[in-house]
Amino acid sequence: MNIVMMTNTYTPHVGGVARSVSAFTEGFRDRGHRVLVVAPVFPDMPADEPDVVRIPAIQNFNGSDFSVVLPVPGQLDEALDAFEPDIIHAHHPFLIGSTAMRVAAGRECPLVFTHHTLYEAYTHYVPGDSTALKRFVVALSTSYANSADQVFAPSESVAGLLHERGVVSPMDVVPTGIDRAAFSGGDRAAGRQRLGIDAGARVIGHVGRLAEEKNLGYLAAALVAAARQDPAVVCLVVGDGPAGERIDAIFAGADLADRLVRPGALALPALADAYAAMDVFAFASLTETQGLVLAEAMTAGVPVVALDASGAREVVNGDNGVLLPEDADQTTFARALLDWATVTGAARDRLRQALAETATAYSLSSCVDRALALYAARCAERDSHRAPLRDAAREAWQRNLRRVQAEWAVIRGMARAAGKALGPDDGSDEFL
Repeated sequence: MNIVMMTNTYTPHVGGVARSVSAFTEGFRDRGHRVLVVAPVFPDMPADEPDVVRIPAIQNFNGSDFSVVLPVPGQLDEALDAFEPDIIHAHHPFLIGSTAMRVAAGRECPLVFTHHTLYEAYTHYVPGDSTALKRFVVALSTSYANSADQVFAPSESVAGLLHERGVVSPMDVVPTGIDRAAFSGGDRAAGRQRLGIDAGARVIGHVGRLAEEKNLGYLAAALVAAARQDPAVVCLVVGDGPAGERIDAIFAGADLADRLVRPGALALPALADAYAAMDVFAFASLTETQGLVLAEAMTAGVPVVALDASGAREVVNGDNGVLLPEDADQTTFARALLDWATVTGAARDRLRQALAETATAYSLSSCVDRALALYAARCAERDSHRAPLRDAAREAWQRNLRRVQAEWAVIRGMARAAGKALGPDDGSDEFL
């Protein structure tokens, strides 16, 4: 098959969607399929990227680490003509997602959509965030899913939520798979040496994008509590993002800055070494659609302590780590981290077995096979002329898109008016 992956984020950006697109792309190519990735321009991207079309984009939109794709240039049509796609796979319901829908309709290809994100948790990046905007964003992603010929839900929790919201398109759970060889092959000693962590330290780790919606204030407070209880604890936080300074400030305020290691974002194989350097993995996000970093940690042999929320509850089962109630306090979270970091004897043997079983369940190979089987089913429908018409659903998506745009315009107008009323009128609205 010739598969087009259309995404608002891709390497070298570090994040769950970028890693998912990259992992599936490599998995499909390893099976002998062709993949064309359509993604934004990012700083420091590779100079030579076969079968990748880069679209101009505004970087770091409104203080986030996301990009906003600009109108698609004509060379995309030329690339698609040469590629002759069989499947169009959209990874977002907006921006490049709009282009994906037009391309699929114009070329009579099945449209597949992965609902990676709880988009309503990200509206704070839009000036003047509002309840109405959150509502419209939910309606937009739901109507986009109903415009697709196949929906991939990254977890059972998300699949259930989408059904509740009214998604009726064919939907299957297809998590992002983990490259077992890459993540199980980390070097614990080398990782600690590179990061400047003592061989005898008890390392509590975290990997992820450091952003407001990840509940990192709670996590940092729990890490501080654990470090206060155990002088051997070192906290390793891997990733970049605007919340990094807040984490630094929390540790500095507790006079524990020397117990925090923040190397920034890491790529393989250094990332695998960082996981291997950990004794336990800490995760407090309540907005995830899948526990990608949790499965990576477990593949590296590291148990997880997390809050009971979507994404985490599919991966953490009590044998490979523990889920704490969403309202657990940071002291309870810290105590669980120390307990799971110090498992020994027969309990440790059982833990290793549970972690290995999770790694098998989330292997990239099995997830790639699942995705390819669903692609083939949708292509067979198209070829037999049994593909359902989704014109009404796509009209609903267009209506919801217009509502989001209208709400955003109102918010921008209010913000400009407030800025002129409260500050000097210099003609500037750069914060928008």
